[in-house]
Amino acid sequence: MSPNQATSSTNSSNSSNSSNSSKHLLSKRVYVSLDTTARSKGSDLIADQVSRQLKLQPELAATLVRNGSRGMFWLEPLLEVETPQGRVAYGPVKPADVSEILNAQAFNDVTNHPLCLGLTEQIPWLKEQQRLTFARVGVIDPIDVADYQANGGFVGLQQALEKSPQQIVDQVKTSGLRGRGGAAFPTGIKWQTVLDEVPQQKYIVCNADEGDSGTFADRMLMEGDPFVLIEGMIIAGLAVGANQGYIYLRSEYPQAHKILNQAIANAQAAGFVGDNICGHDFNFNLEVRLGAGAYICGEETSLLESLEGKRGLVRAKPPLPAIEGLFGRPTIVNNVISLASVPYILSYGGEAYRDYGIGRSRGTLPIQLAGNVAQGGLVELAFGISLKELIARYGKGTKTKRPMRSIQVGGPLGAYLPQHQWDTPLDYEAFSAIGAVLGHGGIVIFDDSVDMAAQARFAMEFCVAESCGKCTPCRIGSTRGVEVIDKLLAADDEQRPAHLELLNDLCDTMEFGSLCAMGGMTPFPVRSALKFFPSDFSLTDSQPAEQQPSSTEAP
Repeated sequence: MSPNQATSSTNSSNSSNSSNSSKHLLSKRVYVSLDTTARSKGSDLIADQVSRQLKLQPELAATLVRNGSRGMFWLEPLLEVETPQGRVAYGPVKPADVSEILNAQAFNDVTNHPLCLGLTEQIPWLKEQQRLTFARVGVIDPIDVADYQANGGFVGLQQALEKSPQQIVDQVKTSGLRGRGGAAFPTGIKWQTVLDEVPQQKYIVCNADEGDSGTFADRMLMEGDPFVLIEGMIIAGLAVGANQGYIYLRSEYPQAHKILNQAIANAQAAGFVGDNICGHDFNFNLEVRLGAGAYICGEETSLLESLEGKRGLVRAKPPLPAIEGLFGRPTIVNNVISLASVPYILSYGGEAYRDYGIGRSRGTLPIQLAGNVAQGGLVELAFGISLKELIARYGKGTKTKRPMRSIQVGGPLGAYLPQHQWDTPLDYEAFSAIGAVLGHGGIVIFDDSVDMAAQARFAMEFCVAESCGKCTPCRIGSTRGVEVIDKLLAADDEQRPAHLELLNDLCDTMEFGSLCAMGGMTPFPVRSALKFFPSDFSLTDSQPAEQQPSSTEAP
């Protein structure tokens, strides 16, 4: 069976979701992930082998389910078998291991197979997390409506349907939820602005143009639990009086595209999308629109331009999209994780969500561990854990076993953090205080072989390639930035101070003169590399302080 056939088989098996689900819950089930990362590590081959084995041994009376990934990517392909004690995990599995695992009485108990990891939920990586938004990812069949409902799905929507729009918005405000896409703007305030606009055509737009380096939380959620995003968007529409939603998805996510479209179709067939949702006088339609791969379209105004069929150029603000957004109408633009957090808030109340986290950073943050790390994957925890503890407990150091030298948080425009900043808690305000950003929660780890001058040059080069070109500081500044860094690296001791001063001035111009965060944040990684890793630029501790950047503070 081909990968597509495997997915189609799952789709087909779920076309009659309600009738099949109860049967699935009573039968033996074998789970193999259809997540993009798991597939890249061979999960489709494992699924093919499982399917063949189950046909050869009908006495096993088991069903193959393609689920999302648990986020333990170093263990993929992961195979899980349902037992009376719970699901038992095996990994990483090769096709040749499948027959032995399925014949080791795995459906009855935890076995002593060399690849057996024990009960999945007891694996320390998972057991110690606080999964609120990702609670069902890797657990359910992603496109089975009944499976979603059996695991608490659409409870938040049912609660919302019994509330007034203002009561829904108040719950989101109480939760303290802030945008998980980078700006960390309070979600409830944005919703209130759209609610307060006079009744007219309004829109809900989901920013699924996940483009930061080392990030995959959006993709993983859309592939593993698309209904939670759909439910969050429906609740948002109910809250502000919008009847149309769009998911703006990056074209590099074909698997997520396929799963989202199937999930929307299944939700519509079950009465959760479309007209008279759940028998109430409320209509909400939802479509997926593909972007063309431009990083700048992760910025909300560029995204709206692209969604309207135009070139993805940044719009000047004001007016805010909440007042004049898509097609000039009031629009909520939220990140995938922000919207997917809403069903939990409506299910359990805003206070329950607010109880997680520290300071003004409330709730949980899906953290993505990437780069040179021994155990890469996704961890969802309440705000407040330090980078140092996070990497020690979950990342287990570098994959190369060499000492860590630098950590970049928040995507390609985030600062490079040296060792003395690794005690900083994951908290928006704490990171801002050291001139860093949390962004989308992506963490990229580097060992001591990294060349930080090359990384600084990469930041400028990235901006050259991805700038929309509308404002001069970003468009021209990044090109000149690459040139100045090249000259700085080639300079002798006498020439170096002049190039350093020019680079510092250029960073000031970009930071304070750019139209959006693209140009404004590009100096962050450059300045942090210069400040904390001067030897990589042939700078020494004796370099006059006034010739080095004095601050990496965010504007």
